Formats: sequence, C-alpha cells, structure tokens
Amino acid sequence: MRRTVFVGDVHGCLAELSDLLDRVALVEGDAVCFVGDLVARGPDSKGVVACARRLGARAALGNHDARVVDGWRAAQRGERELRLGSEHGRVLRDLDEGELAWLAALPRWLDVPEHAARVVHAGVLPGVPIEQQPPDLLLKLRSIAADGRALTDDSGTLWGALYTGPPHIVFGHHARARLQLHAWATGLDTGCVYGGELTALVLADGSEVPPLESRRDALVSVHARRQYYSPS
Repeated sequence: MRRTVFVGDVHGCLAELSDLLDRVALVEGDAVCFVGDLVARGPDSKGVVACARRLGARAALGNHDARVVDGWRAAQRGERELRLGSEHGRVLRDLDEGELAWLAALPRWLDVPEHAARVVHAGVLPGVPIEQQPPDLLLKLRSIAADGRALTDDSGTLWGALYTGPPHIVFGHHARARLQLHAWATGLDTGCVYGGELTALVLADGSEVPPLESRRDALVSVHARRQYYSPS
C-alpha cells in the first residue's frame, strides 16, 4: 500500500535521513514530503538535496533554503550587497545550478489532499486563508501574542495550539519546542542537527492524520549521530 512519509527539518543531515528512510522501510511507490530546511548547519546539504531529487520528493520552502536561494538570485543579477553567513555561503558554493534551481522552485506551502493535509515550513496565522498569509511568516512564525500579533520567537502561545483546521498542518522550523502535537497541526522539527532526532509522520494511502491519542503510532524517529550545530 502506498504511503506518504512527511519528514522534519533535515538541515543537511544526510546520514540521519538515510537512517530514517531505512527505519520506515521506504519502498517504490511511497511518496516523501519534506517540511523545509533541507539545507544548512549540517554536514551534507548537497547530499540531502540530491537524495530528495532522486526520490522525486515534494518539499515546502524553509527559511534556510530561502536564504540560500536569495544569495543565488542576487549573484545571478550581479549583485554583491547580499552577504550570506558562512553556513549559507558554503551551501551556495556546494550546490550546482540544477540543485539551486530545484531549491528555488519549492513552494511556500503545498497541499496533500489525499491526507487532508497541508505542509508549510513554520506555520500559519489562525483564521487567515492560506493565499492571504504573509509569505515571510510561512517561513518564520512560531507563536501568537495575546493581542494577536504574529511572533517569530517563543514569547507567545504556540500558533498550532490556536489553529483549527481543516486542513491539518504538518510543519517544522521550531526545534526548540521539539515535537508538537496539536489537534490540527503536527510539528516535526525534533532538532536533529542539534543532536536530537529526525522525525517522520507516516500515513497510509488515503488516511488522514490520526487524532492526538493515537498520532504517536504514526511517528518514526532516529537519533542524530552527533551534534552538528550548537544553537545560540
């Protein structure tokens, strides 16, 4: 039976991605969908992008992916004012034109109707149609202030706790909060690049995201082989 494997933030951790795909026993016909941030901070961003392309995977654009793409596009225009940090600059140098073009083509959200799900990297403002979401917040949102302001830090209420679907949102980005299980949202960033885990949500063909009481049964995780990046 065909499955969809939703994968949390990989951040260049190719070995752990391989471990995870082995753990879920990925077979021909299964679909893979990444929540974004395939690149940067880990040891092999190029290998992760190559793996995703080889699998024919779908992915939402992450904020680290977008930073690399911004640098690439600036270079194509002959601009020099966009200065990348060492991590993103290294990824930009490592990826070839085809890989960068693939990364640049990633959408800010993607719908997976067979599972009544939507994938974004960071989150959505509750009650706002997806077409009206501020594009930058799809890459950076973390919480909502008491007065309704969107926040890119942890000082408010987790947006997923306030969101009511449908669709169910599968997302990443917020490694500090680790696994997030909300009624209508599932956060898969369990901090692999920081020495945590790489996590996937695995759904059988046509099945929706399980309710809270049984959702953990649909999750598969592997431990990071080591800590590759120390958060500030």
